[in-house]
Amino acid sequence: MRKFLVTGGMGFIGSNFIGYMFEHYADIHITNADALTYAGNPDNVEKWSSSDRYRFVRTDITDAEQVRSLFQSETYEAMFHFAAESHVDRSITGPEQFVRTNVLGTFHLLEAAKASGVARIIHISTDEVYGTLGATGYFTEDTPLQPNSPYSASKASSDLLARSYVHTYGTPIIITRCSNNYGPYQFPEKLIPTIIVKALHNQPIPVYGDGLNVRDWLYVRDHCAAIAAVWERGAVGEVYNIGGHQERTNIDIVRSVLQLLGKPESLITFVADRSGHDRRYAIDPAKTKQELGWVPEQTLETGLAETVQWYVDNRVWWERIQSGSYRKGR
Repeated sequence: MRKFLVTGGMGFIGSNFIGYMFEHYADIHITNADALTYAGNPDNVEKWSSSDRYRFVRTDITDAEQVRSLFQSETYEAMFHFAAESHVDRSITGPEQFVRTNVLGTFHLLEAAKASGVARIIHISTDEVYGTLGATGYFTEDTPLQPNSPYSASKASSDLLARSYVHTYGTPIIITRCSNNYGPYQFPEKLIPTIIVKALHNQPIPVYGDGLNVRDWLYVRDHCAAIAAVWERGAVGEVYNIGGHQERTNIDIVRSVLQLLGKPESLITFVADRSGHDRRYAIDPAKTKQELGWVPEQTLETGLAETVQWYVDNRVWWERIQSGSYRKGR
């Protein structure tokens, strides 16, 4: 049985990826290493918790000894590195933790993986490392890195560390950079679940600035399929952009969710814009499509409808987060 390591597997994308891999590959075992910070939720992987194909190891990647111990206990064929602090607003008010987790934590993982001889490492990054775009154009893999928030700067730093390990040590790393993900199990502080939860409670929905900031949206399961394709067919040392070509303004996303829920637009409340708010992100995923044969299955319309329905049907999941009960026993 092939053994894989997933870091940050209690989070949104990591937990969806674990589910995707178990559903599509019968001969794998996954070790999930997660620090169980506020965004790490064991409920996300509960269905796998008793499987003999799954193991959870509580691991703080900012602790070098914990990371070394993780690699001493198993020999992994591949590592998928999702673990990161990822909320831009939190990075503005508390940037140090982002540097510790995203930069120092990645360094510890690269050191341990290098020593252990992992055959392939997929380093999950973000399109935010490229900065912002005007009204036209797209990010490609050759776009210079110009991060504009402490979050994106910390991710760009981790990308550069990963790149250096490929070229200096021959560590078999591939970097992926994705556009805005959405879907089941996304922590309620993010835009789409925030809209859904507040709308279900008939509460005001805050929208930064004029609401015309543009994002390219990608359904999380499509992202997971792309990462699997990168693992199977990607070239070591390469970067692969993963995007849905589904650009929408933030205000359009809010209106779409309200329409799906049958809620009035009077709930929309415009608030002061956040510091350093990038105007537009848009990814060109042509390389990933052409070289790896990946294409997203969901349009924003179908994916958003599924996402909204999931939050409606899984109210207990996000109510446990709101009450804090999902953290009991840690």
